[in-house]
Amino acid sequence: MSRLVVLDNEPVQALADPAHPKHRQALSQVQVVANRKRRAMPISIAVPTAVRVEAGWDRTSTAWAFLNRLRILDVPLDTTHANLAAGIRYRARISVADAHIGAVVQTAPADDITVVTSDPADMRLAAGVRAATIVAM
Repeated sequence: MSRLVVLDNEPVQALADPAHPKHRQALSQVQVVANRKRRAMPISIAVPTAVRVEAGWDRTSTAWAFLNRLRILDVPLDTTHANLAAGIRYRARISVADAHIGAVVQTAPADDITVVTSDPADMRLAAGVRAATIVAM
């Protein structure tokens, strides 16, 4: 069984800024993943690249060094994800970044998917019929 945790914009911003009101909550989500990895449970944290752009996360900037050390995987907005995200965005009337999250959720090979977000309603729309746990922060 494999697990995937997908981060939305606000969790990324919260992780980057220790003064952010939700920093501890976002950090606890990452800590859960780290603890599961120590117990040899296959689990990954990912961020769609459209979300990274929305959050302003430049991996080459020292301001983002902490997040870069967390080994969060990028999921690019490639042709497959872009086509799927375009359909999701049109049907659900959500942002490009949210639609990219939906495309990641709908195509992920993981058995268990969690999305950490400040907008659970849009994430439910984005996930479509794919089962995903939506964690509101």
